[in-house]
Amino acid sequence: MHAPTPQIIDPELLMLAYRSGIFPMADHREDPEIFWVEPRRRAILPLDGFHLSRSLARTLRRGRFEVTCNQAFAEVMEGCAAPRRIGDADAGGESWISRRIAASYQRLHELGHAHSIECWQTLPDGRRQLVGGLYGVGFERVFCGESMFSRERDASKAALAWLVAAMRRGGAELLDCQFLTPHLESLGAVEISQKRYLALLHAAQRPCRVVYSAAATGGGDAAGAGDDGAAFGEGAGDGAVGALPAAFGALLAEAPGTSSSPGNFIAQLLIQTS
Repeated sequence: MHAPTPQIIDPELLMLAYRSGIFPMADHREDPEIFWVEPRRRAILPLDGFHLSRSLARTLRRGRFEVTCNQAFAEVMEGCAAPRRIGDADAGGESWISRRIAASYQRLHELGHAHSIECWQTLPDGRRQLVGGLYGVGFERVFCGESMFSRERDASKAALAWLVAAMRRGGAELLDCQFLTPHLESLGAVEISQKRYLALLHAAQRPCRVVYSAAATGGGDAAGAGDDGAAFGEGAGDGAVGALPAAFGALLAEAPGTSSSPGNFIAQLLIQTS
């Protein structure tokens, strides 16, 4: 007998909450209830302050992971909700990602407002295995990172490096990390007051003035200037794609002509602009 489908949070209410600096959490995986959180101190990662360590740069250059966008959103959420191993940088207690929250963000993903970055490794038999990633909610020039996970060293860090590079490429301004942890702090995250966060959030709620073609997600024509704008996390029904997946695709399209591998291109890009 299948478990009943959890009642999702209304997508419009969820997006209104994010645009107001509020997000939902739950007490445990099976909790049918949610509570709304508005931290008095907020963690953000300045896009020009990402800390690319030597070891992470080496991981990117060597191409240890294949990095993709929006290829396994549900699986990334499952990885983030799974119990963490003792010793993990972000190990903790019961997951706050309840089944209701997971279903709600899956719906946001289907609507084009939530995205994932995945890290894969190729097994000896040729199959790809998901070893890390992150997911979050995007709108206008904002991306609210929700959670990340790693099953291999540096996998979530590599996903975050690609996210930062794509956000820069797409004209985004604010990467929200919610709560500061030692792991995030080591990557460049800082803590600010909620008042300061709300000011940055308000200022970033205007469309990115770049329009990407759908071809940018897989190569070919990367992007063109335009006046219509594109929300950083929003998909469009006319064949265009949201600015995050499009900016990610634009990076992939640029990498072959400028570097030996996509990962090496990202490492060079982050070193030059940090």
